[in-house]
Amino acid sequence: MTPVTANEIRNIIKSLKLKNSHGYDEIPPRILKINLPYIISPITYLCNKAMSSGIFPTWLKFSQIVPLFKKGDKDKLTNYRPISLLTAFSKIFAKVIYKRLDNHIISNNILTKEQYGFRSNASTEKAIYQLSNNILKALDNKYLVGGIFCDLTKAFDCVDHDILLEKLEYYGIKGRAHNLLKSYLKDRYQRVVIRNKSSNTYYSGWNKVTRGDPQGLVLGPLFFLIYINDLPSIINQISSPTLFADDTNIICMYHDTKLFNEIIEEIIVKTNKWLQLNSLKLNFDKTKFIQFSTKIKLGTSNDIDHEHNDIENSQSTSFLGLILDTTLSWQLHIDKICAKLKSACYVLRTLKPILTVCNLKTIYFSYIHSIITYGIIFGGNSMASNEVFKLQKRAIRIITNSHSRTSCHGLFNTFSPASI
Repeated sequence: MTPVTANEIRNIIKSLKLKNSHGYDEIPPRILKINLPYIISPITYLCNKAMSSGIFPTWLKFSQIVPLFKKGDKDKLTNYRPISLLTAFSKIFAKVIYKRLDNHIISNNILTKEQYGFRSNASTEKAIYQLSNNILKALDNKYLVGGIFCDLTKAFDCVDHDILLEKLEYYGIKGRAHNLLKSYLKDRYQRVVIRNKSSNTYYSGWNKVTRGDPQGLVLGPLFFLIYINDLPSIINQISSPTLFADDTNIICMYHDTKLFNEIIEEIIVKTNKWLQLNSLKLNFDKTKFIQFSTKIKLGTSNDIDHEHNDIENSQSTSFLGLILDTTLSWQLHIDKICAKLKSACYVLRTLKPILTVCNLKTIYFSYIHSIITYGIIFGGNSMASNEVFKLQKRAIRIITNSHSRTSCHGLFNTFSPASI
């Protein structure tokens, strides 16, 4: 817990997004950035006072929950995502703690190598590469290969604060640092804010938060990585897990069919037991099992039964935005991309008469180029990827008002982010 400097606070405030959204104190980050020279000294003093005393300020532990509609029936509460709006001052204090906690984790190499979420030099593509590499290596060695794609029920909301604090102490966060994080987690309050179509605002009463990492907490993702950090050690002797925060995949392999099935059952038992001990729950309805092979197998296999809960034996599943099938052909993923690109081309054609070429290029990089490039290192070499290339050329011809048979070789040179 090294002291905070005025320069550090200045950089943190500058890094805040220039937004008008605010917490219960109604002070948005925009106001803090405008008044930066006048507030650096008092905030620096308060941050150092919090770290020296091991007490997180009570007035920064109040958050407002705004339900954000996802999709489906608007009358169902399950179709809303709770977004936690914190005070801008709270984010400054939390970023100070985050930097020191993250330095401790990195310098002591605490996080497991199987975890790819919310880490520097890690990404979804690296996680998918690790997953696909494990599968392909096992298939090359003539192993039976299966993947258990776990879905955890509201994982971040179920984090038990007492268990988290025990794990923080186990990983060396003790003394004043532990007291400060305990103070940060305990006695937090939240209320729900709802605004109707008439712009009327309604508030619930303040209620105490007893568990969970609400979306919006700066330290939430790092806390969760620590919370789930020991899961791979439970199962990696008999499997190859890959984690991206709460997205968990477990690859199991063996050369004997009977032992292969026994290993799958053992992995499910151990994983489910660990989750129960840590107040987490496996969503059996969305958890899937896929048996990978070099050839397409016709027909369906039986689901896996665990304590009267069925885990679907599926032919495909989604993992970190990519669709995996039993042969890693990427055909289903490319079909999904093509459907999105066709819709984007229709939008471009519709907007073309009323927008400039520069505006259309912005739309292209937002809704076409970004979709094509994500995961291109995996599906880009597939035979089906040629259809993606055709749709990309169609979009470029629409923007440049070119004939459908015009060569795109020269047109591609004019399409770069710098040209916008």
